[in-house]
Amino acid sequence: MSLLTVKNLSHGFGDRAIFDDVSFRLLKGEHIGLIGANGEGKSTFMNIITGKLEPDAGKITWSKRIRIGYLDQHADLKQGMTIRDVLRTAFQYLFDMEQEMNDLFAKMGEVDPDELQDLLEETGVLQDMLTNNDFYTIDAKVEEVANGLGLNEIGLDRDVHDLSGGQRTKVLLAKLLLEKPEILLLDEPTNYLDVEHIEWLRTYLQEYENAFILISHDIPFLNSVVNLIYHMENQELSRYPGDYDEFLRVYDMKKQQLEAAYKKQQKEIANLKDFVARNKANAATSKMAMSRQKKLDKMDVIELDAEKPKPQFNFKQARTPGKYLFETKDLVIGYDEPLSRPLNLSMERGQKIALSGANGIGKTTLLKSILGEIQPVSGSVELGEHLHIGYFEQELKEIGDNTCIEEVWEEFRHFTQYEVRAALAKCGLTRKHIESKVQVLSGGEKAKVRLCKLINKETNLLVLDEPTNHLDVDAKAELKRALKEYKGSVLLISHEPEFYEDVVTDVWNCEDWTTKVF
Repeated sequence: MSLLTVKNLSHGFGDRAIFDDVSFRLLKGEHIGLIGANGEGKSTFMNIITGKLEPDAGKITWSKRIRIGYLDQHADLKQGMTIRDVLRTAFQYLFDMEQEMNDLFAKMGEVDPDELQDLLEETGVLQDMLTNNDFYTIDAKVEEVANGLGLNEIGLDRDVHDLSGGQRTKVLLAKLLLEKPEILLLDEPTNYLDVEHIEWLRTYLQEYENAFILISHDIPFLNSVVNLIYHMENQELSRYPGDYDEFLRVYDMKKQQLEAAYKKQQKEIANLKDFVARNKANAATSKMAMSRQKKLDKMDVIELDAEKPKPQFNFKQARTPGKYLFETKDLVIGYDEPLSRPLNLSMERGQKIALSGANGIGKTTLLKSILGEIQPVSGSVELGEHLHIGYFEQELKEIGDNTCIEEVWEEFRHFTQYEVRAALAKCGLTRKHIESKVQVLSGGEKAKVRLCKLINKETNLLVLDEPTNHLDVDAKAELKRALKEYKGSVLLISHEPEFYEDVVTDVWNCEDWTTKVF
């Protein structure tokens, strides 16, 4: 049974085509991994099938009476709503049903006996539906799921506008779990999640009886939960049964076969053209030359897709700093209340350190306190001499109307336009990306623009807060290589041990210092 049917889908932004005549079916029980390089249109596809975006052409058909749960990486949580408010919206359809029932009760005093009987029957049906869907235990269910995901520790009455990226993702996941949808659409759900909750989500998806579509660049996670891959590349969508590893094996084999066929055909074309050129003017051989020409004209010429630019991240090195990069003295981090006990930490030149621990315990707050971006609750931080710091923030700052070129040029005024374009191209961005406004790019493409600014700055200390979020497989692998080769020091937050384990010299577990209770 097809739950979702997409026929002849085409879409683009300006002169940049994303899909060309794409078709797709989601069947009951399929666990789909939707993969592709940054900018190939994965999030755009999700926005189209959920009706957030109107395609240029094509038809989207959902099966009737199907409830869909969509975890959107760009979901907007409105200021003024508490965590509890957001979680209760999972049951909005039941609240609407209750309102409908109350409206019918209000009408009962104004109708004749026959109409009253009809209204009583209708309200009885609604009452049964509310009871069967556990409407009268909603608050208890909200508390139960919130507790399971650690949201009670944050406080259910806290404004969602004040939450970190990881905390917001937990709220959205909790809402999704409470909805119990028949189809899940998940756009990079592991971004910002700590290891504990990635494991929770892994188990949940492995045991999920219904269908889901998952976008993720976390390959071990993807491999453990999907049974089908759809690959987006060059405006096409191709189906591969099995997990990501199986996709990679078949994809590479097909690519090698196509390249071999292309080389063989090109050799044949060259021979035919050579024969025609040498023999078309000769009366004795002109007929054979015409025959060869006809064969050339009818030939279905194999074309290889243009190679996507591979990112190259090479960090520029500043002068050597002093022995100690920073030292803290009885540092207590936090905002309205302390997030840590007094910390006496130090980092020496040459160290590469990863900060680990659950979300919400203050990892990002520690980085910002060390950098002087926020004031500590108490204690002090002393930075070392001759520091040249490059900072990659977890949260994107407000994006204006700048194109990629303008965004980089603002920071590197001495660059020529050619140098700006070359710097962006080295980060894996195409000409069309480079000339586009930053705000229309995918999450991964935006990250590459930010990395472009970082690698063109001379540094001796990199402070990186979840730099792999949204990056595709190639970009993530290249960033890992660049950090391993970087001669400076690194202070890193990442939820992917596979990424940082053979990069760093030390791991600091922030759960050892936190005042939060686990």
